[in-house]
Amino acid sequence: MIENKKKPNPIDIHVGSRIRLRRTMLGMSQEKLGESLGITFQQIQKYEKGTNRVGASRLQNISGILNVPVSFFFEDAPGEGTSGQSGMAEASSSNYVVDFLSSSEGLQLNRAFVKITDPKVRRRLVDLVKALAAEAESE
Repeated sequence: MIENKKKPNPIDIHVGSRIRLRRTMLGMSQEKLGESLGITFQQIQKYEKGTNRVGASRLQNISGILNVPVSFFFEDAPGEGTSGQSGMAEASSSNYVVDFLSSSEGLQLNRAFVKITDPKVRRRLVDLVKALAAEAESE
């Protein structure tokens, strides 16, 4: 039994990828997140790769810093079935969101959108994007 070459647990990899996703959505560096937690950016890298497991209290701190509930890190996690609550359409739609936010354009759009504080302007922007998407579909 070789313990040194042990592969990271799929849940640890998933939680790490969700930490990275949220951190990049906010435009926060690994260094800044590390500083907020009192750890090095290298430790953040290990968490994000799933190499090191994130402890419960540390995950609670990360959720506070990244302003998401702890459950955010486990959404769409592999393993233990989905208790029948989310169907295939839901899973594929959340993967679409992750893919979008992982793209350069998606990240830029998200960062700019969250800076808009006026709810009416946000609503109009969503309406504009929907109209453009509908127009593109009809061509």
